[in-house]
Amino acid sequence: QVQLVESGGGLVQAGGTLRLSCKASGRSFTRNTMGWFRQAPGKEREFVACIAGSGGTDNYADSVKGRFTISRDNPISTLYLQASSLKPEDTAVYFCAASTKYYGAVNGRDVFDYWGKGTQVTVSS
Repeated sequence: QVQLVESGGGLVQAGGTLRLSCKASGRSFTRNTMGWFRQAPGKEREFVACIAGSGGTDNYADSVKGRFTISRDNPISTLYLQASSLKPEDTAVYFCAASTKYYGAVNGRDVFDYWGKGTQVTVSS
């Protein structure tokens, strides 16, 4: 059974930093695109960042570019999102996602086949 399990969310003050993790099990995604999405209350799920299977290339939403960094540790099947200079508008549930079909830093919800259940990030002003 394939599972993506996020952790690392929490409550942080504006300007603070969080590091989210996503542990994959049940299948190897070491060659595949992985990414992070988020969904705020009353809003649609939106793309945050993605990374190629090799970890060599990545892609970010304009709203987080320069503040967030996506990375992966393939030997331990873990994806990370370092979120810095957090703003109240970053408050959302953050989801990890993995593709079985793509290998590059490819954006788009249709790229991803597996999703985690999410971890809550709340940024206070």
